[in-house]
Order: sequence, then C-alpha cells, then structure tokens
Amino acid sequence: MDRMVSPPDTSKSIKLERYNSYIRRVNSTKLLNASSKLLFRATLLVALILVFLFTFNYPPLADTTHRHLHAHSHFLSSAFGAWEKQVRHSSTPRRPNGLTVLVTGAAGFVGSHCSLALKRRGDGVLGLDNFNSYYDPSLKRARQAMLAKHQVFIVEGDLNDTPLLRKLFDVVAFTHVLHLAAQAGVRYAMQNPQSYITANIAGFVNLLEVSKSANPQPSIVWASSSSVYGLNTQNPFSELHRTDQPASLYAATKKAGEEIAHTYNHIYGLSLTGLRFFTVYGPWGRPDMAYFFFTKDILQGKTIDVYETQDGKQVARDFTYIDDIVKGCLGALDTAEKSTGSGGKKRGPAQLRIYNLGNTSPVPVGNLVSILEGLLNTKAKKHVIKMPSNGDVPYTHANVSLAFRDFSYKPTTDLPTGLRKFVKWYVGYYGPHLRPKRESLLDN
Repeated sequence: MDRMVSPPDTSKSIKLERYNSYIRRVNSTKLLNASSKLLFRATLLVALILVFLFTFNYPPLADTTHRHLHAHSHFLSSAFGAWEKQVRHSSTPRRPNGLTVLVTGAAGFVGSHCSLALKRRGDGVLGLDNFNSYYDPSLKRARQAMLAKHQVFIVEGDLNDTPLLRKLFDVVAFTHVLHLAAQAGVRYAMQNPQSYITANIAGFVNLLEVSKSANPQPSIVWASSSSVYGLNTQNPFSELHRTDQPASLYAATKKAGEEIAHTYNHIYGLSLTGLRFFTVYGPWGRPDMAYFFFTKDILQGKTIDVYETQDGKQVARDFTYIDDIVKGCLGALDTAEKSTGSGGKKRGPAQLRIYNLGNTSPVPVGNLVSILEGLLNTKAKKHVIKMPSNGDVPYTHANVSLAFRDFSYKPTTDLPTGLRKFVKWYVGYYGPHLRPKRESLLDN
C-alpha cells in the first residue's frame, strides 16, 4: 500500500513574517515620533531666535507709544513756552511806570494805530484779534505784520473764548484794557444781525466777566459809537443828549454796551470809560467806509452812490482823522482811575465815564467826493440817490468839550489834510498802477 506524502507545515513561517512586520511598524513609528520631536524643537529654537532678534532691533510697541507721547508732550510744552514768552515780552513796559495794555481788535483799524502808539511811547502791549472776514483779512494780516516789526504780538483768538482770556490774564497782570474789538458797520447788520450780538454784547460781557475776577482788576477803556445818538436832532451831539432811539442794530448793541458797562461798574467796581467815535478815517482804514471805497471806485472808473436826505439835503459826517482818535484813546487810558474791586467784589465807588471823540466840523459827503477828485485828479461818476432806510443817519456833529476838559482832547487834522495822507497810503499799499496822474493835488 502506497504511503501518502503530507503538505509542508508553513504556519511557523507565517508567524515569523507577521512578527517581522510588527517590528518594522514599531521601529517606523518610533522613528517618526523622534523626527517630529526633533522638528518641533528645531522650530521652537528658530522661533526663539527670531523673537530675540525682533526684540533686540525693535522696542516694544508700548515703549514706542510712550516715547512718541513723550516727544509730542515735549513739543507742545516747548510751543506753549515759546507762546507764553512772546506774550510776556510784548506785554512788558519799556518805560518807568508804563502801562500794560491788552488791546482787543488789535489787527483792526483803530486797534493797530493805538497799539503802535502805545508801544512807541514805551508801554507794554498785547493784542487780541480773531481776524474775521467781515472785510479782507489780508489787510488785517498786513497790520499784524506791521505791528510785529515793532514787537507787538497779537494773539489770534475770540472774545468769547473764556479759557483763552483767563489764560492771558493769568500770564499777564494787565493794568488796562483797550477794548476795540467789535462787529462794525451799520448796513451789514441787516445781513448778519447775530454777529453783532455775538461780538458786541456777548463778547463784551465775557471780557468784563474775566476782568472782574482778575487780580488786579484792570481799568477798561472801550469803543462805543456816535451811532448811539440815533434819531437825536439836537446839534452838536452832547453826552447829555438822549440815546434811547437807535436807528440800527449796530447802534443798539453799542448802546447796550454802555448800559452793561454801568452794571459792571456798579456791582463789581470796574473802572470803565466809553468812547463814542465819530466817522474815523485815515491810512490803514476800513474798506467798508465811504471814503475808502469811493477812492477805489473813482480810480477804477466806477459809479459811486452819493446819498441825500429825503428832503434833498446833503448827508454830512463829522469825519475824524485817526491820529486825533488815537490821542483821545491814550488820553482816556492815562486818566483812567484804578478799578476798586478784588476777588470779583466791589470795595468802593469806581470811575464811570463816557466821551465823544469827533472832529467838531461836519462835512457834506459831496465835499468829501470833491476833495478826493482833486487828490486823484479824476472826475467821479456820481449817482445821487435818496438815503435808504438801512440804519444810516443824515448828520453827525460832535461836542467834545467834556473830553477836552478831562484829558485835553483837541482834534487838529482837517478833512483835506487827512484825506491827502490816506490817498498817499492807499496808492502806496495797493500798487503803483493805482497812482493818480502826475498833476494831482498829492504833488502840491
């Protein structure tokens, strides 16, 4: 019987192969884990190196912000220090017993002339002006530049900025305030009435509020206006005449200012002097005034409107030259008594005054035009019309006997002389192409 051959036993080889496969997987996993750890450590090391390098080359953001804030603060501190130095330098008198005067509206017509006159005689002068655009601000900037040459510094700011005013009074102990800032012009009040309330009433009250609390309280001389006489028919206008019939909002705000001044004098002991200016003219004047725009229009060959009253009479004005007004302002400052309050409280009766500052010689507007025609050697194209109801009054005439009695005010410049000086300045300021012909009265 044949024996059958059994198949070979492969179970052992299969088990061995499975074991070897397992060993290979284990070793592969260990190698992968080891590689991962090595890669993680290398990545961490690179990150640490980068952080170190970044930190070394660039300071922390917080530190940078701090340094920037510190630099900005240092800049502001330096700028404020320079500003305060200018304020103090401009305000320091250069003569024994000189005044220290805050002049509001210092870049204006009367303000610039008064600032220069005070500085020239050795008083300390600091200007304040908001450089508004009621008329060409470049003219105000030119006045500012002129004053800067004489070391008069003008702070650009508004009367209604209480913190600014308080700061000025903290930095400088003003002995006097010459308050000339205002919204001027009779006719413009019909276009922008609120500007008159803001400047002439609110601004004045704010100045008085700061002044009453100052230590020492300054003496205040301020600009009222001949417009307060309104519909008054008595001539010449006296400080004793009624002023309760204003013909324009401008006049009403100036009259309100006089009553407000009385209140602050009565309650707080502020020394207050109001000056009623009569039609001021001259070099560096206001472009909205008739003598100024008549000159411009005559030179440009334009027609000018010349007013007459409803009954056919000529309108007349008491034209007052700027130098005479300046003398009156300085006279009022020099005779102003000290305020009597302290800590915002009245300690005794204080001075309260009101004066006319005029030329005492009214001139018909037609005569003004004739004088300009001679100075410019050019015939004006006149259009005579009835005066509209826009707040203007037909006639002004100043009685200045009170100002003469108290500080020797005496106007000395007649209209032909004053206009000659104005026209000379005008053609010099606005350019040679505007000069009159060679045979004009300017050359006589």
